[in-house]
Amino acid sequence: MERFREIRARRLADERGTLFSQGALSVALVYPSPYHVGMSSLGYQTVYRLLNGLPEVGAERAFLPDDTVDARRRREPLLTYETARPVADFPVIAFSLAYELELAGLVDCLDLAGVPALAEERRRGGRNFPLVVVGGPLTFSNPVPAGPYADVMVLGESEDLLEPLVSAILEIDDRDALLEFLARRPGFYVPSIHGESLPAVAAADNRRLPAFSQVLTPHTELSDMFLIEPERGCHRGCTYCVMRRSTNGGMRTVAPEEVLSRIPDEARRVGLVGAAVTDHPKLPVILQALVDSGREIGISSLRADRLNDEIVGLLKRGGYRTLTTASDGASERLRKDIQRKTSEKHLLRAATLCRDHGLTQLKLYLMLGLPGETMEDIDELGRFCLELGAIAPRLALGIAPFVSKRNTPLDRQPFLDIAEINARLARLRRLVAGRVELRPTSAKWAWVEYRLAQGGFEAGRAALRATRTGGRFADWRAALADVPLPVADVGPSPPVAPRRSLGLIASV
Repeated sequence: MERFREIRARRLADERGTLFSQGALSVALVYPSPYHVGMSSLGYQTVYRLLNGLPEVGAERAFLPDDTVDARRRREPLLTYETARPVADFPVIAFSLAYELELAGLVDCLDLAGVPALAEERRRGGRNFPLVVVGGPLTFSNPVPAGPYADVMVLGESEDLLEPLVSAILEIDDRDALLEFLARRPGFYVPSIHGESLPAVAAADNRRLPAFSQVLTPHTELSDMFLIEPERGCHRGCTYCVMRRSTNGGMRTVAPEEVLSRIPDEARRVGLVGAAVTDHPKLPVILQALVDSGREIGISSLRADRLNDEIVGLLKRGGYRTLTTASDGASERLRKDIQRKTSEKHLLRAATLCRDHGLTQLKLYLMLGLPGETMEDIDELGRFCLELGAIAPRLALGIAPFVSKRNTPLDRQPFLDIAEINARLARLRRLVAGRVELRPTSAKWAWVEYRLAQGGFEAGRAALRATRTGGRFADWRAALADVPLPVADVGPSPPVAPRRSLGLIASV
């Protein structure tokens, strides 16, 4: 396997916009997934730029190795990209967590850095370990499972919290006094003080918008695409979504001229990022300007009820080949139940627009296992998919099991039995008979995500046991066996193998 220093040199050579800053406070900004995922995160890139924009700070990036098993075998320390400095040498290690399963990456990164993973271990360690800060999109839902690892967490939108965080770190030498101070400030969650009770998330001042890329690199999921948000948040009320009516009560839009002014001339591919981009009232204006300048475009969220001939025509001019949207519920009844304002007529229109504009494929995301779902809903889905597939050139379904999230109306809803999810998938396969491509995600890993999404400190500590034991599903199943489910949850869970057969190490 190629060593980190060789990988780092090649990737740095291909980057544009890398920052090399020095300051009184050095911060290792760690993404607990590999480089190609982390550098596709607009929030991560934004925090990287904002931290380095503070005169007191020099922030460097680090990522979960592409091959964690090989990195552990070689005992390669976790190093930063900018200077190849060991992450353990930084006084502050800041993590950006996007979703629950990245807790495993957080454990791996701290282990590879040689820093005790649990905050209580660091407090007992008898030396001045780095301050571990955690933020990111996960904080909008349930960051409590990350609490055992974090000294402090930044909740919600961090733009207005970074400067006071840095000032406090520089001014307060005593770690306990620092955490007590931060615990009294809005937007900061100190697990050792707050316990499992979360303060409110923070919303950035609208003048901080839009977020946009700092570094362009071909070594990402989006390959040299400049990302920018024309809007933030969502004004819709889908009952399963943590972004429903979020951040200042709804969606905040950015004027087209402001969006366009932030895009550098050399950026030939532009991605518009947000929870409800197609709800922006001036989206056609932005798209028209981008395609007229010869750029390729991408949009992170296409709502079927907002698609029309003008928008899809502009997407085609901007390089689109696949039209991707979502129905979320398997039937019209379920979509109404979850307040998803997408009906069959909208999806049929999307298929027609896909065909009429010469796109090659319609991709539709949906969930299986929503509360109240029955086999009759699956039958309706199969029938409707055949109808869509007769219009669109090709139809592919991205299927994920429903996972209930905190801070949503569907919080505490049980996870459907794994065998039952697979049975519904099998029925759908028979119904579409190979005429529709099915791309399901793993029901087993969705169950792990669910247990973390609904869990507290004990679920978070289970991530350490599962990761250090090997990180397989069986390891997670065993590690979570003794973690209680939420009170309202009466759903089934997978059978658990005897602990002795899995070689579990002791929890610290």
